[in-house]
Amino acid sequence: MKYISSRGLESGLTFEQVLFSGYAKDGGLYFPENIPKLSKETLNEWKNLSYPDIVKNVMGMFIGEEDIPQEDLGKLIKKAFKSFKDENEPIQIAKLKNGLNVAELFNGPTLAFKDLALGVVGQLYEYFLEKAQKHMTVLIGTSGDTGSAAINAVRGLKWVDVVVLLPTGRCTQIQELQMTTVLDDNIHCFGVDGSSDDLDVPIKAVFADHEYTANHNLCSINSINWARILVQIGHYFYCYFQMAKNVGDPVEVVIPTGACGNIASGCRL
Repeated sequence: MKYISSRGLESGLTFEQVLFSGYAKDGGLYFPENIPKLSKETLNEWKNLSYPDIVKNVMGMFIGEEDIPQEDLGKLIKKAFKSFKDENEPIQIAKLKNGLNVAELFNGPTLAFKDLALGVVGQLYEYFLEKAQKHMTVLIGTSGDTGSAAINAVRGLKWVDVVVLLPTGRCTQIQELQMTTVLDDNIHCFGVDGSSDDLDVPIKAVFADHEYTANHNLCSINSINWARILVQIGHYFYCYFQMAKNVGDPVEVVIPTGACGNIASGCRL
């Protein structure tokens, strides 16, 4: 599987190249060159799989053996969910009245849905960086949950440092404590004046300077990162299989979201 920019000026990129990139060089976002189509028979085979196994199968469609062998992919996904309440079923479905069901995505270590994807992304970073014997710095701007989830995902990793900018006084107390009380040597948090939108300005400026970004081995773990979208595709498969009596039955999904990263994962189906 190769990747292209949504604006069409880049193509033929590997999964590893896209993983360590933020915005594409032409200002677009990275997507796969094609979207695999699954047969009904394959979907029926997936129906009773655990969430981690569904994530492995989804990711395996977009990551070639030359990038990550399937055995290694399964191991790093399993490791990513070790800190969840139930590592085999990180997503719980609460069944309410009148056919309403709620996917509970808050069973990770920071109680944010972003733990699900970022835990896997952190393991992907460490996998490739260890093979290359190369260090990378992750630069993050956060309004709260991304920062704490990203910190938890990479804390203590040998080949990754993370620099987090958080808006002073604008995060919840628990989110601020989750970020500022982590003492691992590879975690660096800074409070800044202004809103989360304000702190995005210098971060975008940094990534717009491709030479500077390359020289200092910088990357982004925010919602624009394709690997996060890829992991989140598994949410929709898993929830669909839990709700649909038979493959092919319609299921209506309502997504509470402030941005479109999660929606982008759903529209891949």
